[in-house]
Amino acid sequence: MNTEKLYDELADRMNQGLIGTPKTPALMEILKALFPEEEAKIALKLPMYQQKTMSELKKKFPAGPDSEAIIERMRKKGTVFMNREPGKEPVYRLMPSLIGWCETPFWPGKETHLTRTLGPLWLKYLDESYYGELSRNKPVLRVIPVSEELRTSQAVHDYEAVAQIVGNQNFCAVAHCPCRLMKKSVSQGCGHTLENCLHFGSMGKYMVDQGMARKITKKETLAILKKANEEGLVHGSENLNDLNYVKTICNCCGCCCAFVNAEKKGLHAYAASGYVARVDTDACVGCGICETRCPVGAIRNVIKETAVIDEEKCLGCGVCTPTCAKKAIHLAKRETAEIPPDIAELFLARFRIQNPILDSAFGVSKSMTPSLTKYTVNAALKIPAIRKMVDDIYKG
Repeated sequence: MNTEKLYDELADRMNQGLIGTPKTPALMEILKALFPEEEAKIALKLPMYQQKTMSELKKKFPAGPDSEAIIERMRKKGTVFMNREPGKEPVYRLMPSLIGWCETPFWPGKETHLTRTLGPLWLKYLDESYYGELSRNKPVLRVIPVSEELRTSQAVHDYEAVAQIVGNQNFCAVAHCPCRLMKKSVSQGCGHTLENCLHFGSMGKYMVDQGMARKITKKETLAILKKANEEGLVHGSENLNDLNYVKTICNCCGCCCAFVNAEKKGLHAYAASGYVARVDTDACVGCGICETRCPVGAIRNVIKETAVIDEEKCLGCGVCTPTCAKKAIHLAKRETAEIPPDIAELFLARFRIQNPILDSAFGVSKSMTPSLTKYTVNAALKIPAIRKMVDDIYKG
């Protein structure tokens, strides 16, 4: 197989992910930087949605280079995920672009030749195609609202309660923000904290094991989230209605975050919370602080007049509320909130025509794989082997 065909097929392979990789010139350069030819050939045969032991994987590579050594090398650099449970043989799978090899080189927070190469390429790829991919059909990230009045409210859904999300985790890790480091690579970084990219469960353990993150306690996790809120950063987690599948919390700024910048471009990449900012016009003095803090430009202030909220743009994040000296802005329930999907609905919206769940679990050829429908997804999730596969990957 010639080089161009190899990377063309690898791009197609990665495009099967929940967040795919539409082919553009920048993507091809990213793949070549991350996957030397020897590793690209291995990646084409690795499962992305089923975890396999090394002995199972080696059966796919009966001849040629030492596949185990190559897979271990890919594991260390962040293109292959490994999960190790006590008393069990480690299992591996190919990383998708996100959460995956888009971030792994940047998570350690160290400037390297690879990060200097990839940073500008990722920013180019966002403009070429990736912003559109992030916002395709249904957002994968959802805003977690934070404000003083919500901390004591009994009406907040579990998936919108940050303390509940953190309390549900069995392992917490913190890494550096890839979005801010990508911008920093082209001298466009901001002054926000870098080390506040939070991951939980098996992904968090993997990151710590590879030196990409450090283990932290739940108390430390909540302290990071509090500081992020004070900085005006938006908390975002998986756009799912089941807390057991929430294994990431991003802390996004309006200057660097890919998801927030997609929103600012008019794309729907970030699902808003069930809340919206509201202004007490009698108390508001039009100081403009909330306008400055809003990451998506949803607040407009006129000097000596009150703040005005564009509810269509408002993410309902609450970063406008803690710095209002007059307590004139607060979060209120949206009249029509966007309810997060269950995992079957998200799969239905995000996976492309073929069904990678069945394909990955049973090796069904593309020509035989049924079209992805609500029925086929729910039917697949009822099969114990597939349910275990999904839970292993998403629940961690």
